[in-house]
Amino acid sequence: MSVPAKPVRAAGCVLWRRSATADGLEIALVHRPKYDDWSHPKGKLKRDEDWLAGALREVAEETGWQCRPGARLPSTHYLANGRPKEVRYWAAEATHGGFTPNIEVDRLRWLPPDQARRVLTQERDRQLVDALLGALQRGPGVAS
Repeated sequence: MSVPAKPVRAAGCVLWRRSATADGLEIALVHRPKYDDWSHPKGKLKRDEDWLAGALREVAEETGWQCRPGARLPSTHYLANGRPKEVRYWAAEATHGGFTPNIEVDRLRWLPPDQARRVLTQERDRQLVDALLGALQRGPGVAS
């Protein structure tokens, strides 16, 4: 009898900022050349790292932006290289920073929600755009 693999723990944010577009906001998407995909900034947690702390660290590392965390968004669960993976997300408003391409992320795009949905590679990431919009409509959330 085999023991189930311990899930890989990862965290990230749906990073957004106010804009002059009709939607009034833009969402940051990152391109990862290793996978040739567009996604929300996220990554594996370090040993004993808090979920939210890991999410904020990953946003800073991948986008160069600092942010203010808001409402907790739905987690995603999927298999990655045959292992279960759990990714916890938060809504996060970009406060300051600037992107510099790196080995992990070579491009960053700020897009209105409808365009972000079309560009995102994974359906699970598209659903997070709707979760963000719902959280922002409900008002400021408390980071947990």
